[in-house]
Amino acid sequence: MALNARLDHRNPLVFDTHELGRRPGALQRLTRTIDAPRDLGIQGVIGVPQGAPVELELRLESVMEGVLVTGTARAVAEGECVRCLEPVELELDTDFQEMFSYPDADDRGRPKAEPVDDAEEDEDRLFLEDGLFDLEPVLRDAVVLALPMQPVCREDCPGLCAQCGARLADDPEHHHDAVDIRWAALQGLAGSLGDGEKDEISGAEAGVDEKQEK
Repeated sequence: MALNARLDHRNPLVFDTHELGRRPGALQRLTRTIDAPRDLGIQGVIGVPQGAPVELELRLESVMEGVLVTGTARAVAEGECVRCLEPVELELDTDFQEMFSYPDADDRGRPKAEPVDDAEEDEDRLFLEDGLFDLEPVLRDAVVLALPMQPVCREDCPGLCAQCGARLADDPEHHHDAVDIRWAALQGLAGSLGDGEKDEISGAEAGVDEKQEK
């Protein structure tokens, strides 16, 4: 990708690599707890609430072409079960690794003779800016890949009753008596008739039965 916009060292997801001093093989280990940025997760499905704590453990390694960042993020994601719509909490523990390149070096770590504007070559690369890098895009990608697209409260969640919406896990014996659709119309008609009309229908049915017996 293109060079990052001007980075702010006060941003908790911006890290300083100056201690590595462009010495290949130099290492730096960091731990930091940050407040989760907005929309960290799969929007509308599950994610880490804004402001919730995210624990980061990072290993920064200086290499020829830049700084290799390896890390782990831990947090608690919240969402909704896709089957029964109950709240879901998921402990998130995801690993990631990303290279942040020096802007003045090619992909083999060699100084560029002249600046080259090659959008295709740089579109998938992240760059250091004045020794700083922004971890947020890497963290977002790692969290999204670690989260389920269809979260459930438990693997065998039976979901909701298709007829009344009751949560089936609360009542395993829940069911509705099946009604033969061929009789449903007659049952509705019987419910709307008065007692006298019912007697007339019953008498007519009795008369039909007597004729059939003869």
